[in-house]
Amino acid sequence: MSNLDLYRSKRDFTRTREPKGGDKRRRKPAESGGAFVIQKHAARRLHYDLRLEHDGVLWSWAVTRGPSLDPAEKRLAVHVEDHPVEYGGFEGTIPAGQYGGGSVIVWDEGRWLPEDDPAGGMKKGHLAFTLEGHKLHGRWHLVRLRPRRGEKRDNWLLIKSEDEYARTDEDILETQPDSVKSGLSVEAIGSDPDKGGVWNTKKPAKRAAAAAKPARKARHKSDRAALPPFVEPCLATLQDKPPAGENWLHEVKFDGYRLQARIDHGEVKLLTRAGLDWTARFGKRLTAALAGLPCETALIDGEMVALAESGISSFSALQQALSEGRTAGLTYFAFDLLYLDGEDLRDEPLLARKERLEQLLAGVPTDSPLRYSEHFIEPGATMLSHACRMGLEGVVSKRADAPYRSGRGRAWIKSKCTQRQEFVIAGYVPSSGTARRLGSIVTGYYENGELKPAGRVGTGFTARSAEKLQAKLDRIKAEKSPFTGKAGRERGIVWVEPQLVAEVEFGAWTASKTLRHASFLGLREDKPADEIIAERPAPEPAEGKVTRRKTTSAPAEAATTVKLSSPDKVLWPDDGLTKQGLLEHYARVWPQMRAFVVNRPLSLVRAPNGIEGHRFFQKHAGPGMHEAVMRTRDSDGEELIFIRDFDGLAGLVQLGTVEIHLWGATINAIEKPDQVIFDLDPDTGVPLERVREAAAAVRDRLTELGFESLLKISGGKGFHVVLPLRPKAGWDKVKIFARDFAKAMEQSDPKLYTATLSKKARRGRIFIDYLRNGRGATAIAPFSTRARPGAPIACPIPWSALPEAIPNGVKAGSAPELPDEWRSFFAPKRALG
Repeated sequence: MSNLDLYRSKRDFTRTREPKGGDKRRRKPAESGGAFVIQKHAARRLHYDLRLEHDGVLWSWAVTRGPSLDPAEKRLAVHVEDHPVEYGGFEGTIPAGQYGGGSVIVWDEGRWLPEDDPAGGMKKGHLAFTLEGHKLHGRWHLVRLRPRRGEKRDNWLLIKSEDEYARTDEDILETQPDSVKSGLSVEAIGSDPDKGGVWNTKKPAKRAAAAAKPARKARHKSDRAALPPFVEPCLATLQDKPPAGENWLHEVKFDGYRLQARIDHGEVKLLTRAGLDWTARFGKRLTAALAGLPCETALIDGEMVALAESGISSFSALQQALSEGRTAGLTYFAFDLLYLDGEDLRDEPLLARKERLEQLLAGVPTDSPLRYSEHFIEPGATMLSHACRMGLEGVVSKRADAPYRSGRGRAWIKSKCTQRQEFVIAGYVPSSGTARRLGSIVTGYYENGELKPAGRVGTGFTARSAEKLQAKLDRIKAEKSPFTGKAGRERGIVWVEPQLVAEVEFGAWTASKTLRHASFLGLREDKPADEIIAERPAPEPAEGKVTRRKTTSAPAEAATTVKLSSPDKVLWPDDGLTKQGLLEHYARVWPQMRAFVVNRPLSLVRAPNGIEGHRFFQKHAGPGMHEAVMRTRDSDGEELIFIRDFDGLAGLVQLGTVEIHLWGATINAIEKPDQVIFDLDPDTGVPLERVREAAAAVRDRLTELGFESLLKISGGKGFHVVLPLRPKAGWDKVKIFARDFAKAMEQSDPKLYTATLSKKARRGRIFIDYLRNGRGATAIAPFSTRARPGAPIACPIPWSALPEAIPNGVKAGSAPELPDEWRSFFAPKRALG
């Protein structure tokens, strides 16, 4: 069979005007390449056909969303049969019922120049080439995706190289939609009788719904798949680190309820992961938005969330909104499309499904509760780092070429910033202060059909949430424990039927398989109790090898633990805070502190014998430092230390670290600071009220300049006004800005402020310390203790708390929540310069 036999076998040339093509014209392959054409093809769905001339035929790929000038956009390109060279000039309409029925225009044409042997590149799965067209120019790549077992399609990615023709501010498909041959649009070609008849295609989703309906009627009923009542969701496998490689897309892991949206001719249902109908719980706003989509039938996979002002999803906020009936502010993020207008899309590659979904949602207004969940192509480790810094739960990594398969598998991998999962509530312990109040809940998980204890959870409750939860538990009291063996003989526990499921965040599993530093987040009404098992990260599969190990076995002890020497050593004599107590403080605040301290160069204040003994400053690694404290070198060769996880923080405690100070930049972007800190340091005798007024004045001046700032008590004498930045400007520019701002404040009220470090200049004034913004300078970390009497901590607070705020008023051992406004630290709106 010649290269064109497959092409001809699919077409009836007595009915279609497509060129049959002569015998393949053999020619000596040349490094100079040949012609290229991109045809805009409005078939069953709109796509673009890329064709490259080689050895007498046109190699062809169907690019589902068309080429993009943005190098970050990887466009799926399905390799199809070779076409005759004559096809490169074809414009017209392929009749209904014929293969590829619909209209075709020549969207671009010109010459392609391969960088290496094209045949070798095809065999290898990577073509690098230059295009010289009317619309497309510069270097491009076609990269073959690794085929999955049973995969029939030959999937590639079309990627624009970083060069002078790359653009991120233009969608060339929108700005230049018409033919370079005739100047006509694909719609005009379809409506021109001389070009072959009426345009027979389903319009893109972003077109008006009214225009789309006639196209849908043109489909043959025999080709339509029935809309399923419910599809069991695809679930992700937990893994310590995101997978690496170009075959993976990465999405934000939302902190909400997984919901399947079923649309059937205007009727909408919202189904939980277990198939329960929760449509009525979420009000009419979302169902109306879904019913208004330009489709007759669809099945969409997504997550319902409550967003804070920072844009971060919060499960506890979702719980509260639902309990109070406030559903108008909830948002549904759609991340997969399983079915659309008679087409079952589950066997399509993920990238193709997401492209269809994005088209379907393209016309949704910005104030709609319905949103498309974007994916990212940055390395998975980078994505997880960004997610953790922003206070997100983690990331979900998905194979770009994977079909949609129900159940848990390795096509979707979830990586978390914190350990959290669901547990069955087996009982509760009344508060020691008031026997009628809930003090903690007793949790468990199923293993081999038996309920195993996971320990108690005594934090994370408000007075109101504890009261409501206790009322629910009292309605399902049980006479005996649901546990077996010794675990069921504990006293002082009010046992309940194992029906309710709690979402819990925790620090680690102990060796006895119970939770450490656990905090209650809310109830999970969407998950049956008898399906709750203990999760632990699955090992990453070896290259070329499939791991079939189950990921639902009992929890294991943490992979790395830090054992404190002399845990009872007192570090703060006046307060009695020991080394063990310091570690426990950090365990409590770690969920809030983590994003501020990981992957940043650190400087330490150490007091191995307590704050009244010898203290010293350390910014380089030294003997005895735990392996969990990481080392790196900057561009000058200077050694820096940083931490990646809680074990690293525990390693600092082991050293007798009593203060943790941070650079204003991360390890990964060390020359681009992401914050400016103004430390308001009052001279002795300056009233606290004047320092508060100074903080407000700095905030107001920054607001006038178009910047949003945050407030932190320093744990010492003053306040820190923190200005989050997009990391764009270098250290010199940031420090100059900070200096000029401080001097401007000094000039506005020289009796109150000074920007000079000397003690003489500071007499009776507030020193606006801008020097913390130079390269290598540091500032106290949020939630870090201070080497001062009473063990105060530096603590982010909301601006609304300023009138009553005391700079050293929060002590170690407390675990204040991170104010919502502080989450904007991880999504700054402005850069300098």
